[in-house]
Amino acid sequence: MTIAPGDSLPDVKLVKSTDSEREPVQTAEYFKGKKAVVFSVPGAFTPTCSAKHLPGFVEKAAELKAAGVDEIVCTAVNDPFVMGVWGAQKGSADVTMLADGNGDFAAALGLTLDASGAGLGKRGQRFALVVNDGVVEKVFVEGPGEFKVSSAEYVLENL
Repeated sequence: MTIAPGDSLPDVKLVKSTDSEREPVQTAEYFKGKKAVVFSVPGAFTPTCSAKHLPGFVEKAAELKAAGVDEIVCTAVNDPFVMGVWGAQKGSADVTMLADGNGDFAAALGLTLDASGAGLGKRGQRFALVVNDGVVEKVFVEGPGEFKVSSAEYVLENL
């Protein structure tokens, strides 16, 4: 079953990553009491993710925060070291990198992607969520190969 508006985020462990530190976090506690935009990319350093998806949220961070978003979170089924380096190279302090190394978060959301045909294995789909105090308010899931509804611009227009 895919996560839907009104559902609570599943409580799983992710790893908050920077280029030099890693910190385990539980999603139930982490998202408590804040409004967040959570966006997922199929993979760090992949073309669309690096050229458009993450940079769009970096560019729109101030506008998202002015619209009431407390935290912007990028997640991917990548290890925390990769997420930390990718965040250091392409991100900003305004976007928190949460590694979903085993794909537990993507699976619990019902938003996995089998990219084995491209040699990438099991991943998370490209999507964005608006979460308020751990409850999902909006869900934006991309179709295969698309990049429209999970962009920073689209999320901002639909807050």
